[in-house]
Amino acid sequence: MLKVENINVYYGAIHAIQGISFEVHQGEIVTLIGANGAGKSTTLKTVSGQLRTRTGSITFMNENISRLDPYKIARKGLVQVPEGRKIFQKLSVEENLFIGGYTRERAEIEATMNDVYQRFPRLKERRRQVAGTLSGGEQQMLAIGRALMSKPRLIMLDEPSMGLAPLLVSQIFSIIRELKDTGVTILLVEQNARMALRIADRAYVLETGRVKLSDSADALLNNDEVQKAYLGG
Repeated sequence: MLKVENINVYYGAIHAIQGISFEVHQGEIVTLIGANGAGKSTTLKTVSGQLRTRTGSITFMNENISRLDPYKIARKGLVQVPEGRKIFQKLSVEENLFIGGYTRERAEIEATMNDVYQRFPRLKERRRQVAGTLSGGEQQMLAIGRALMSKPRLIMLDEPSMGLAPLLVSQIFSIIRELKDTGVTILLVEQNARMALRIADRAYVLETGRVKLSDSADALLNNDEVQKAYLGG
């Protein structure tokens, strides 16, 4: 479904991503784990078109998207929920959701919004509320709901548990599992490596812009090196 091959990304003279390759198959949850600065968020930004790879290729649904603008990539069904949520703080919950469905017809938007409200009843209760006044967990639900408004084939989630209390973290990860059960494919970047590995099918460990390890999530969860470096084992 998504195939990233030997991408190299630079910030000026800094070689941030150094030949990373990975795949995400339809119906999977694949997670990228690693320390801060390993290149996880940069990888997602490159896949979504916010950054350009200098070499290598990114293929989605058998089409090379390496040079497409972000809005064109989103229209093809690959959307990102960014780190820090990046909701429109001064707009209402409902207005944020409408923006998420900007590529679709009005009738489709309304039908999908009803689906989002069924999945997130809290958002329906607060649909007229200014988004910036929501709690951190509610804002994360809104960011995911906004992504779902475009009826994506693949959602990339960048640090969805960041800044949330433990109870809300568990709730967000339950939502991610439910999304997979409905057929949505997920590429997850998450600092909480243990939680990410528990819900993922496969995982890649990034270190200083390279893929250091890749395996099934279960295997990496029980890998001594991964436990010592990322799981506090």
